[in-house]
Amino acid sequence: MNELLEKPDRMRANDRQFVTALGRGLDVLRIFRAEDGPLGNQEIARRTALPKPTISRLTYTLTQLGYLNYDRKLGVYSLGGGVLALGYVALANLDVRRVARPLMQELADECGASVGLGARDRLNMLYVENCEGQNIVALRVAAGSRIPLATSAMGRAYLAGLQDRERAPLIDQILRKYPDDKASLIRAIEKSIRDIEKRGFCLGIGDWRKDVNGAGAPLALPNGAGLYALNCGGPAYLLKAKDIEEVYGPRLVEITKKVVTSIGMKGRR
Repeated sequence: MNELLEKPDRMRANDRQFVTALGRGLDVLRIFRAEDGPLGNQEIARRTALPKPTISRLTYTLTQLGYLNYDRKLGVYSLGGGVLALGYVALANLDVRRVARPLMQELADECGASVGLGARDRLNMLYVENCEGQNIVALRVAAGSRIPLATSAMGRAYLAGLQDRERAPLIDQILRKYPDDKASLIRAIEKSIRDIEKRGFCLGIGDWRKDVNGAGAPLALPNGAGLYALNCGGPAYLLKAKDIEEVYGPRLVEITKKVVTSIGMKGRR
């Protein structure tokens, strides 16, 4: 089973509007991760579950278009300037990032930990912004990093922010990917949904990583402009569960309200 792509070609076959060649090309770009070095065709083929001859044609095309760089000596690829240009334009035009950042930094300084803003990337949450307090030494998360949708406070907050009809297919995908953890994942997701309905945030106490505690809150932009999630997280020795529940979780909810209000006022101008 392909480790990154949750909607394989067999599920796309009945969609007449779907351009398979374009989708495969974009899938190739998506498999590069922040912690990766350059990748060869064999590793790209393994991650995408596509035949190596197909990958060779795709990487050649993407290189010609400037979306990949090719190292002839080593026979490996890295993301090119075309991808960087798209990413910078997307971030520059992301109002929620600009509005949220000073509020996030204030909380990060207050708790001495990390405060992140994420968007969903398939079955992960992709950090689009992250602010760190001065005391943080054991948890470094940069923009572009991914964390699991199923086990992180940020991911579960995002799931809780969805409508039932949007959430159910995602949960089905999660359970297919982690069949051995089905019961525990369902319990954790359902608890997060209840917690957010009750108080606006959910907890992640050693769920994503045993040594990390955190909280997450959904951030739904006005007029259906998008759903994001905020988190506040750090080493368990630094962020105690009681402090997260009583102080930092509610602070996340305050930030979401301020961001929504600010963006809503901009939209009415």
